[in-house]
Amino acid sequence: MPWESQKRKGYRDKSRSENSDFDGVNRKQPHSIEAERALLAACMRENASEVITDCINAKINAESFFRPGHRNVFAALLDLNDTGREVDEITVEEKLHSMGLLDESGGRTYINEISGSVGSTAFASNWIEIVKEKALLRQLIRLSNQTMERCYEGQDDITVFLSEVESEIFRIGESQVSDSAQNIGKPLDKVIKMINDILAKRHTSYGTKTGFLDLDRLTFGFHPAEMIVLAARPSVGKTSFAMNIAENVSIPGPNNPDPRAILVFSLEMSAESLAQRVLCSRAGVNMNKLRDGFSTRDDQQAIVEAAGDIKKASIIVDDQGSLNILEVRAKARRVASRNKLGLIVVDYLQLVSGMDNRASRENQIAEISRGMKAMAKELEVPVLVLSQLNRESEKEKREPRMSDLRESGAIEQDADVVMLLHRPRTEDAEENERPDDIEKIRLILAKQRNGPTGSIDLAFMRKFTRFTNHTEGTGVGGGFG
Repeated sequence: MPWESQKRKGYRDKSRSENSDFDGVNRKQPHSIEAERALLAACMRENASEVITDCINAKINAESFFRPGHRNVFAALLDLNDTGREVDEITVEEKLHSMGLLDESGGRTYINEISGSVGSTAFASNWIEIVKEKALLRQLIRLSNQTMERCYEGQDDITVFLSEVESEIFRIGESQVSDSAQNIGKPLDKVIKMINDILAKRHTSYGTKTGFLDLDRLTFGFHPAEMIVLAARPSVGKTSFAMNIAENVSIPGPNNPDPRAILVFSLEMSAESLAQRVLCSRAGVNMNKLRDGFSTRDDQQAIVEAAGDIKKASIIVDDQGSLNILEVRAKARRVASRNKLGLIVVDYLQLVSGMDNRASRENQIAEISRGMKAMAKELEVPVLVLSQLNRESEKEKREPRMSDLRESGAIEQDADVVMLLHRPRTEDAEENERPDDIEKIRLILAKQRNGPTGSIDLAFMRKFTRFTNHTEGTGVGGGFG
């Protein structure tokens, strides 16, 4: 039988076999009704368009679903998404009704059951993988059955037959792989444009500027798709430094003509505490005195002006605790779809929950670190991840190094840039005892994948929890990270 007619026969067989749970030899076809229902439910929740986009990117289509009713529901979801309509159980029911497929798909009761079957989209990527894998196995079973039938029938030209089977297998495999490969000319054009912009406008920084001159000179700013790790021992000032950067990036002003939105995951501090810190830091007001009820008229005026500046900025704070990496990525994806983000800050990595509580903490941190890097690449946004250092540098009375990153060497591997905050010890004690509680803090650029390493000095005003540029400049180390 010619291959084309055999394919047509195969499609008829496919239609019959997919309406039952069994294949041609009375074995259950691979499928997971639970995963299909969960994925369809995720596609009808608040961030439906993001989950549907993930399905499309994973090459999921209506035929990927085993149950015919589920195929109808997903086809309706795709149609609603394509037309830009809001997606929920009501619009899906209306769409199926207009297609004449509502009763065939289980009716309104079943659609409502699907919609209410899961409470979160955090595990949508897992359901996508299950549905995709089962669909692929069913395709291979169908092709194998067709190939077996043709083998029994006999073939005039075995070479042509093998070529056709090979081509069909390749087609199935190709349909499961997203096309991320591209000619180098496309990214090269972006690089040339960046270079021309730098030369024409004499930029000292092309990425997201941090507002700290010496740091921007070393890094040329934080770049899209980069994972930047800022690590320190407790109470050295990593949250303050990160929020000062966020403030510099997002608040418009003469030194920041291109303000950008910032997303902050504050897993340790509440949004109110973080807002209070940013306000007092910006205003130059002692937060401890303010809590005690001491405030001058100048302080009050400074707070009013600082609050006005901060309200002009787009600083989005998520202070939900116990987030896992999938939830962090889902939330970031949702915010990024509505705002042009210049930076994502995660405070801090060790507070992100692991996906598998049975795994060692080191393996959990490695998974979280990989997820942070994947999020930076997916959203094309620099991600500043705060991290704890272990006690070794304090015990040995030395500057911290990358090997001091707590709980996992995977952070060191995944990061594009690693910055370590260090408070110099007793030999610098006199220098640190300055008026107005100004303290020198060293920022060590321990790794930079695409630039030099080195260290710079920062001035830290303890009363205001505020970092500023240090007047003595920078000491740049050699080599590339």
